[in-house]
Amino acid sequence: MANLRNNNYRESTLSNHSNASNSGVAGVCMMSNTWKDEQHPPFINFISSFLSANSFRLNFVPIAPDFIFNCGGLSVAFMFVTNWDCNDSSPIFCRVQKLKGQFANLYVVVTLPTKEQNDSFVCSYFKYGMELGGPIFVPVQDLEMGFEKILKIAHARGAYIAVCKRQDAVSKLKVERERSVQRMDVFLRVVTSIPGINNHDANALNQAIGSIEAIAKASKEFILENTDLSADKAETIMRFFRDPKFYLSAKIVWQKI
Repeated sequence: MANLRNNNYRESTLSNHSNASNSGVAGVCMMSNTWKDEQHPPFINFISSFLSANSFRLNFVPIAPDFIFNCGGLSVAFMFVTNWDCNDSSPIFCRVQKLKGQFANLYVVVTLPTKEQNDSFVCSYFKYGMELGGPIFVPVQDLEMGFEKILKIAHARGAYIAVCKRQDAVSKLKVERERSVQRMDVFLRVVTSIPGINNHDANALNQAIGSIEAIAKASKEFILENTDLSADKAETIMRFFRDPKFYLSAKIVWQKI
């Protein structure tokens, strides 16, 4: 029954990640050469197949942690303890202390299939003064479940960063749109303060010539060639920006928004 439950769990996990990969979410998994050499080949084959099924590329590299996942623009490091030694856990916690100073996003996955190992882990955790959440320890019962937890964490963290980036982009776009509307409002108020110039004329000048500075420098002939304004209006615009009698008499009405 235990094996059946584990198999069902793995199939469910694989299905969930496959759905995610179909939506375009993927990344790169870097595995430590040293860690790889310490594991049984069938487990490495399982990891390779599982990553491939979820659209993750696997690279074997000389890195300090056991795994580094790059997903959604975020790097997440993992220690994966596959053989807990109840009699000597100090090397594990010494390594944790070293890695947590090097990686901001570090998780430690520990395989604890027996009650004895679980009790030993709990005692060692407090013995070596680990801080809650720094880094986060993830106890699991078997190897396959442990790696599936790793992939879930990496995927979740990457997806969160991707969502934050999208929200940031949307916020920036919203601010830029608001600024664009404000700039256009100022433009219309200035240009329509010219005697005889209405909103249609102001929009035509904006599309054909651009900024107020460019309109101020434009000749009557240029305005006539590039807009549908009449000769009288083109003459008025030119005189407005060059004749003090015009620009000193113009009144811009500012309304509260």
